Amino acid sequence: MSPDIKRVLTGRDAANKSVFAAVGATPRVITFDTLPGIIFWEMYATESVPALSGREPDPVPGLGNLIPSPRGSRFRVVQFPARPAEARQPTPAEIEKMKKEVAEKIPGFGEHFEWDNFPMHTTDTLDYGVVIRGEIMLELDDGKTTHLKQGDCVVQNGTRHRWSNPLAEPCLMCFIMIGAKRGSG
Repeated sequence: MSPDIKRVLTGRDAANKSVFAAVGATPRVITFDTLPGIIFWEMYATESVPALSGREPDPVPGLGNLIPSPRGSRFRVVQFPARPAEARQPTPAEIEKMKKEVAEKIPGFGEHFEWDNFPMHTTDTLDYGVVIRGEIMLELDDGKTTHLKQGDCVVQNGTRHRWSNPLAEPCLMCFIMIGAKRGSG
């Protein structure tokens, strides 16, 4: 069972007074056939430094790439499914189906995954993450992990990583991704 998440989007009316531009479910909730239990709620996005007129159209319905370009941002909530009763590696045919579905439903993400070591991935973003409910393991490329619980925060500095849920119930996290440029040293 996935939670109902209300999104409140504010703006300004013709008299420049603050108004609720949208209240309710986000127009973009993404579920997967090949990755059951993973859910993305896309909350908001920017492509550059926001102008803040308050009259901008909601960017979520027409959002193309779900990875922000430099100076862009993405705000999403992600549900990670409960730990499966039996861990197993997906077959090559299953991986191909996953690749196709990921490319279709979360454009921009697929090329960042290591499909031979899924779900390890690296993005050119600075990510702020908060565990809203449940627990999650964050693994880095040296194989070291840290266990995050409700209320814990992580700042992901464009490093290679993967998430895994150690519990028998889903984990809910909030992420804000800031587009960046990979630097040297």
